[in-house]
Amino acid sequence: MNGVAMYYKINPVTMGRDKFLKLCKEMGFVVKQKPRFRGTTDSRGVIRFPNLMQSAAITNMNQAFCSDITYYEVNGAYYYITFIMDCYSRRILGHSVSGRLLTEHTTLPALKQAIKSRKPELPRGIIFHSDGGGQYYDSAFLELTHKYHFKNSMCEYAYENGKAERINGVIKNNYLRFKQIDSLKDLVREVDCAVYKYNYEKPHKELRHFTPLAYEKKLLSLQQQTKPTMTESFDAKTQDLWGVEPQNPEQTKPQNQDVFSAKTNEKNVREVVNLF
Repeated sequence: MNGVAMYYKINPVTMGRDKFLKLCKEMGFVVKQKPRFRGTTDSRGVIRFPNLMQSAAITNMNQAFCSDITYYEVNGAYYYITFIMDCYSRRILGHSVSGRLLTEHTTLPALKQAIKSRKPELPRGIIFHSDGGGQYYDSAFLELTHKYHFKNSMCEYAYENGKAERINGVIKNNYLRFKQIDSLKDLVREVDCAVYKYNYEKPHKELRHFTPLAYEKKLLSLQQQTKPTMTESFDAKTQDLWGVEPQNPEQTKPQNQDVFSAKTNEKNVREVVNLF
């Protein structure tokens, strides 16, 4: 967890954010990022899916998932971790840890977990974005994405899958590297724990300092409140809705159209009296 996330997690009442970050740096609490040397993608000779994220406007959950495979070294042996994340809420929906890079050990179990976590609200047409690794165009994997009507999307360069790349670094550098991991069993346990802490405990600047799970709950709550009168996209209104009671444009007029003021009331009474 970086300094900003720690500040909003601890939320000290006697110290501002900048002072807190300065104190963390002075006390040596700043996490140094380890460079990445080993690759997990071999996409030579691959016919890629088009990069649908370049033109996509992601304004809500369940519009786009992103995924990547990273490695983790344990006592000289390399193991592989796959993450699938909702691009809007940053929630890790599925993950897997394995000693082999085969599809049935990496992307397939992670996708099955992601689908299970979203059922029964899994809509059709979700963009599934990844790099050009063979695990993402394997026949078994494509059979599953087609079954649930995903739109497969691939990037050409790593920066075009930045959210997935970033989650790799966050889990490895902010969580796993501080744990005693001596076996695949240890790694599986610690990755499960890290994913839980990331989803439930780590505040994000992009999520208004909510955790991914808290942010999703807030989104669902706001959508339920605004659904009857919502005429624009939900994302266009989120800035006005966070922490503010939703406004109903239909209620800008008085509910009783026959009563506008005390003067109008008096006029109505006189007209009724004249009728008799």
